[in-house]
Amino acid sequence: MTSEVVIDVREKEISIALLEDKNLVEYQNEPRQASFSVGNIYAAKVKKLMPGLNACFVDVGYERDAFLHYLDLGSQFNSYSKYLKQVDSDRRKPFLFNKASKQPDLKKDGSIQQTLTVGQDVLVQIVKEPISTKGPRLTGELSFAGRFLVLIPFGDKVSVSSKIKSGEERARLKQLIYSIKPKNCGVIVRTVAEGKRVAELDTELKVLAKRWEDAIAKVQKNQKRPQLAFEETGRAIAMIRDLFNPSFENIYVNDEDVFEELKHYVTLISPDKASIVKLYTGKVPIFDNFNVTKQIKSSFGKTINYKHGAYLIIEHTEALHVVDVNSGNRSRSENGQEANALDVNLGAADELARQLRLRDMGGIIVVDFIDMNLAEDRQMLYERMCKNMQKDRARHNILPLSKFGLMQITRQRVRPAMDVNVDETCPTCNGSGKIKSSILFTDQLERKIDNLINKIGVSKFYLHVHPYVAAYIDKGLISLKRKWQLKYGFGVHIIPSQKLAFLQYEFYDSKGEFIDMKEEIETK
Repeated sequence: MTSEVVIDVREKEISIALLEDKNLVEYQNEPRQASFSVGNIYAAKVKKLMPGLNACFVDVGYERDAFLHYLDLGSQFNSYSKYLKQVDSDRRKPFLFNKASKQPDLKKDGSIQQTLTVGQDVLVQIVKEPISTKGPRLTGELSFAGRFLVLIPFGDKVSVSSKIKSGEERARLKQLIYSIKPKNCGVIVRTVAEGKRVAELDTELKVLAKRWEDAIAKVQKNQKRPQLAFEETGRAIAMIRDLFNPSFENIYVNDEDVFEELKHYVTLISPDKASIVKLYTGKVPIFDNFNVTKQIKSSFGKTINYKHGAYLIIEHTEALHVVDVNSGNRSRSENGQEANALDVNLGAADELARQLRLRDMGGIIVVDFIDMNLAEDRQMLYERMCKNMQKDRARHNILPLSKFGLMQITRQRVRPAMDVNVDETCPTCNGSGKIKSSILFTDQLERKIDNLINKIGVSKFYLHVHPYVAAYIDKGLISLKRKWQLKYGFGVHIIPSQKLAFLQYEFYDSKGEFIDMKEEIETK
């Protein structure tokens, strides 16, 4: 299996697609200025205590206060609390972390009102982004994740991933980390650290320790609360950090700054793989070039078609996702209804595993498969689902089919499920149902071009239109495009874009910045 990452960086948002054997399996899209990402650390204030829930609400600067339960404070909360007071006591002189004293562990059966007071400063880290009406979810046990290691300030243990099975390797890694770890810190050794040399692990440990020191220095210099003390690496780098493996063939990105950032990061973690990071400079939109746009359009929405006419229907609620499997207009198998049901269900298991990763669906997922009478067929379906979910990084649990033919899956949820609306409102009528004569569309475009060149003074630009419209403009020996270029200059470029609706168009200047050419009558 080969993996490729395609990153589409635009002015206001960044989209990341992970392809396995050219099939889209993970997709993330977010504003470039997005905050409150999982992993961010804040110096914040306790806003309100909730003794009945044994929890509190904390102001981290979000419109809704973040939620912090007593059990999420972490066993080392007393050490963090004292260290924060020492750091805040003098803004001019840094209080070195290796001189901090560890305090007794927090009692597991304690209460929130005996531990915290309203207005108290706390160091917290986001573990769940705001979802629906809920604010962020917090923890008081801070951690800094790297490719091979996770650093835990005030921790005292070195833990090795249970996926590393060799007892000899586990002992080697544990002994090695104990010899190089900073004072007052615990470390978790990740699976990918297996077989790594001490120099690589020591380098990453120093980088993680520096992040913690920089976060504390930031808190000490500016005692305004709430304050972002540490910001998790950009989404592109975070995804590469968690996913990177030797099967990666290419990482394509269409922005020079993000390209340099990624190249630097990959050079650090795997110098021999630095060449796989490639800057895309083609004129066709990057997602169109790698067939990502078409896969997004066909993979989101309520109804998902898969092999031989069968389809899934996916419904979302606040805490539950319901999936219904349908055989559709599929022709019956020669081996009978049972074989037909098994084939449809196995195909549904393959597609559903992809959908869970693609949409990042979390919480409880209930799947209504087609009824099967044979116990061995039900077991085969359960094993197929478990095998398909092995590639999923999120923690999950799958239960065998119930007597009603339902499969229950729980999957870790740290951010809202990705729900891309693939339905398009007509850009020319804006939902009114009436448009100008379609044959006049190219005349309308020419008026825009004339206005752009002769009135606004933009001589070089890119006009993005639907591929069918682009083909019409470019057809013939003396095409419409050629006539426009002869009349207005060779700065006129026509780009086919799959993300646009049939009579939709967008203008971009030579730097790739959007030019709004909509008239008032079009936007009403």
